[in-house]
Amino acid sequence: MRSNRAKVRAGVSMAATLPMIAGALALGIPAAQAADSPARDVLKGSRPLWATAKADKGAASNSAQVKARVYLAGKDAAGLAAYAKAVSDPSSPLYGKFLSAKKAESRFGATKAQVSAVKSWLKSSGLEITEVTAHYVTVSGDVAAAEKAFGTQLHNFAKGSKTYRAPAQTASVPAGLRGAVLTVTGLDNAPHKSSHHDQLPPPDAVFKNAGPFSSYYGSNTASTLPDAYGHKIPYAIKGYTGKQLRAAYGAGSYTGKHVRVAITDAYASPTIAFDAGKYAQKNGDAAWKTGQLHQVLPKNYTKTEECGAAGWYGEETLDVEAVHAVAPNADVTYVGAASCYDDDLLDSLSKIVDNHLADIVSNSWGDIEANQTPDLAAAYDQVFQLGAVQGIGFYFSSGDNGDEVANTGTKQVDTPANSAWVTAVGGTSLAVGKGDKYQWETGWGTEKATLSADGKSWDGFPGAYTSGAGGGTSKTVPQPYYQKNVVSKALATANNAAGNRVVPDIAAIADPNTGFLVGQTQTFPDGSEKYSQYRIGGTSLAAPVIAAVQALAQEARGGKALGFANPAIYAKYGKKGVFHDVTDNPTGSGLAVARMDFANGFDAADGLLTSVRSLGKDSSLSAVKGYDDVTGVGSPANGYVQSYRKH
Repeated sequence: MRSNRAKVRAGVSMAATLPMIAGALALGIPAAQAADSPARDVLKGSRPLWATAKADKGAASNSAQVKARVYLAGKDAAGLAAYAKAVSDPSSPLYGKFLSAKKAESRFGATKAQVSAVKSWLKSSGLEITEVTAHYVTVSGDVAAAEKAFGTQLHNFAKGSKTYRAPAQTASVPAGLRGAVLTVTGLDNAPHKSSHHDQLPPPDAVFKNAGPFSSYYGSNTASTLPDAYGHKIPYAIKGYTGKQLRAAYGAGSYTGKHVRVAITDAYASPTIAFDAGKYAQKNGDAAWKTGQLHQVLPKNYTKTEECGAAGWYGEETLDVEAVHAVAPNADVTYVGAASCYDDDLLDSLSKIVDNHLADIVSNSWGDIEANQTPDLAAAYDQVFQLGAVQGIGFYFSSGDNGDEVANTGTKQVDTPANSAWVTAVGGTSLAVGKGDKYQWETGWGTEKATLSADGKSWDGFPGAYTSGAGGGTSKTVPQPYYQKNVVSKALATANNAAGNRVVPDIAAIADPNTGFLVGQTQTFPDGSEKYSQYRIGGTSLAAPVIAAVQALAQEARGGKALGFANPAIYAKYGKKGVFHDVTDNPTGSGLAVARMDFANGFDAADGLLTSVRSLGKDSSLSAVKGYDDVTGVGSPANGYVQSYRKH
């Protein structure tokens, strides 16, 4: 991420866990619940929250076309959620008793009879079946046929400044299909897409950092620049490398050997193998072995312009290089989605689960909770639960806009990091000192002020908020059992007296001012394509770093999969030496770094921009002693990886 030139995060509008999965989220309740009438079974959450009577603009045209996915609940949706909880909970007798992909499908997947019944119903309504998978049936047809199938009228509704189609009533299915259908998506045609959590330079426009830099925190003091917080400040880090991050997070002798990590993003960088190899060679990481990096890619890519495909190349590059830097012997599989739309991102996650491609999955993409739709939440949570029963854990970056107020005008968390079935990864500013010694971390939150014209002060110090780790309390997802007795009542009940999910769960380096050095092939002004290195950050960095640390922990555990990690992470909370308890003011005085940037993002031809970046100022969020909504339980300390060792 480049905090001076924001790029929208590419995203998934999908998933807030369904309100109906509510208080029983930890146990799971199927989306299709008791029927409102004997003839139909209601699919709760299938009418989006923005489809209100006030916003109703009238009926959609009968001839307008609809493309929808009917997700299959499987033969035991409640049992799936219950088993996913049991195998993930260290206090359960079933802890770690994972199923193979084949056994999970056999035990929880849809039966042939269920699929046949769903297909028959859809066809009889006049819809055309275009695809059938183990998870869903895709259909197309006109509005009239969709209304007949789902027992609801489709109207046009105002959403912001635009108008979209959506169900005027909650969709339903024939009572005979009760328990067979999880939910339906696509009845509303508002965009459902994700952004990558960062501000990345696209490969077709080179980006370089201007110096001077610090090689480690505090190594180069900006002695000619004005003071901040009553003292001279250091220049920003050039970009930490694997050796420094491994030392900071207690890697020890572990390297992730025999552990499989998957990464999901949209599209695929055409130069990833070259760039990752060159980066490792230049920065002291172990060389990639033959067959250590794999790619699983779709046959065709779609919506490349709308999604800004080129911007995703840097995201993949960061994720792959960060995982390898921290866990150099882990096996890495990149699974690219056909687009940034959540249907395609969901398919990439399902590929990992259906084929058990990895035990640990890093995901640096998402959207704001207000854009999530409950129908897709159910579909995502089903995949996360199917992963959990197999010992697969999903890690999602928490976002780069703090409480989202500056970005959206509304305080909210990001999704799918808000799902109770994933590990949400927050962000920190990290100080690694001389000799790779961990000094401190703050919650990542940045305020920026620029150098005055006379060079003697910082204009408007400490300046305006620019970016910070996403976090806060969900408005839609109930509090999961593992957060009770750890998350404060004030945070849990911020939006609901009964308590809701709070984000994040754990944290790692994210601040681009104390960021990671990444290497990528980019296009230079003369048209040549060359490998170049630059510093980057964002929770897009924190997620793969934590995924890599989890690979080290799995190796320490003798190779036994960690699965859905939250119950174990929270169970370790408060144990000595396991987590760095990150606060915003670790040294007792204000913290800041000086930064020099090229005005044109490449060279000094158009001048330099000098600024001061204050640390530990994350919108309305605060990193405090104990659990907080910037860093969760904290970052991994020296005892974290060791705590998974078999005794």
